[in-house]
Amino acid sequence: MGDLWVAAVLGIVEGITEFLPVSSTGHLIVAGHLMNFSGDRAASFEVFIQLGAILAVVVLYWRRFTGLIPTKGLRPAQYRGFSGMNGLLLLFLTTLPALVIGAFAHGAIKRYLFSPETVALALAVGAVGILLAEKFRPQPRVTDPDGIGYGQAFVIGLFQCIAMWPGMSRSASTIIGGMVSGLDRKSATEYSFLAAVPVMVAATSYDLYKAWGLLKASDFLFFAVGFAVSFIAAALAVRTFIAAVQRWSLAPYAWYRLAIAPIIYFTMSS
Repeated sequence: MGDLWVAAVLGIVEGITEFLPVSSTGHLIVAGHLMNFSGDRAASFEVFIQLGAILAVVVLYWRRFTGLIPTKGLRPAQYRGFSGMNGLLLLFLTTLPALVIGAFAHGAIKRYLFSPETVALALAVGAVGILLAEKFRPQPRVTDPDGIGYGQAFVIGLFQCIAMWPGMSRSASTIIGGMVSGLDRKSATEYSFLAAVPVMVAATSYDLYKAWGLLKASDFLFFAVGFAVSFIAAALAVRTFIAAVQRWSLAPYAWYRLAIAPIIYFTMSS
């Protein structure tokens, strides 16, 4: 019971940072390091609370996701926009690159890239990427996820692979991929949220399957607190972030990343 505050704090960190372009994995690694929360139990917990953040997006965008369910007759409308078979195909094209690369590189990524030093470097590199994308992005041609094409969906999927480096941020990578593909900032952000669900469900399910034997009944309350807090924090963060990107650029998030990267590197490196 005494460590439930750790579950709550990490749930807040995960929920707030999962869909912002600042890297939830990077922040969880740092937060866990500061609270001396590490090891197999910590790794399983950090994976589990991601499901709370995923659920928040599913709840907030439930109409989008129920619209993906094909109906009888396969009407022509189901082959247009982010709905029906067409929407499923868009998500498949965005998810495929990460599934392929993750299947081959999962072990190496976990072994070599999950450290404060690598996170700090990724935060800085990603920040530069955000600033470059904001400065040189093409004139937007798509202002709604319904206007995304197959090529754009695949390019976003390629950018999503960059987020396998902890600290780069899945959200930042996919939003940048959308912006350089011709989406405006809001539609790129919304599609980033939607595309997060299949790849995160796949990744977390795989990690939890591997760690299932390590979980104990006594962990239930700890994991439940983290899950619930992550869900609430993510729901609030998604709504706030969508409102913010309609008014301002992503530059403040880049400057935040640049500010914390050296702090993490010089104070937490071994």
